[in-house]
Amino acid sequence: MFLGHFGVALAAKKAAPKASLGTLVFAAQFADLLWPLLLLAGFERVNIVPGLLAASPFDFTSYPISHSLVAQLGWGSILCAVYFFARRDAKTALIVGGLVPTHWVLDFIAHVPDMPIYPGGTKYGLGMWNSLPLTIIVEFVVFAAGVAMYLKCTRAKDRTGNLALWSLLGLLAVLYVGSEFGPPPPNVKILAESALAIWLIVPWAAWADRHREPRMTEGGTGSHGRVGH
Repeated sequence: MFLGHFGVALAAKKAAPKASLGTLVFAAQFADLLWPLLLLAGFERVNIVPGLLAASPFDFTSYPISHSLVAQLGWGSILCAVYFFARRDAKTALIVGGLVPTHWVLDFIAHVPDMPIYPGGTKYGLGMWNSLPLTIIVEFVVFAAGVAMYLKCTRAKDRTGNLALWSLLGLLAVLYVGSEFGPPPPNVKILAESALAIWLIVPWAAWADRHREPRMTEGGTGSHGRVGH
């Protein structure tokens, strides 16, 4: 998935209002942030096969470090510990760490059986990518649900709070549509280098979130604690 992971990060703001949206995006997309670095280093492999699947030309032959469930549980535990020691907020740390393996769950739904439980283990996948219409519907439904939840629990503090958020959401939607209907990358190196652009989304999301605040409850107080960690 692509939009679905961002939808999960946006939705998580309700459960972890003290965490920056940048942190939540980093956690939910950690596997895809790590993956192009490992591709360029030669530790993981993918083949580009135009027409392989209705919604993806990628044959993920090996990505146990970034995308196996056990690895993601390990990365999530590390991120949880780092966040806790930095913020001393156990609840938020657990949510941030728990977002990492949600990536495996969503990819398990989308991918054909290429998602390993552990490095070298049996691979699984429900194969949603075999249907382009189903893939697009599910991606946008999960994304829209996440956006709705984020908007329900935050509001813009100033014009930047709306501009930064909606420009980000629009860019993500355009990138997704372009990836589905545009030509596949000509080679793996260009694929990996272009995938590194996802790192730019993390500070962008953090910037948008800094210009937003919790929505007020009926009693006139914020529905959650202070935002922006």
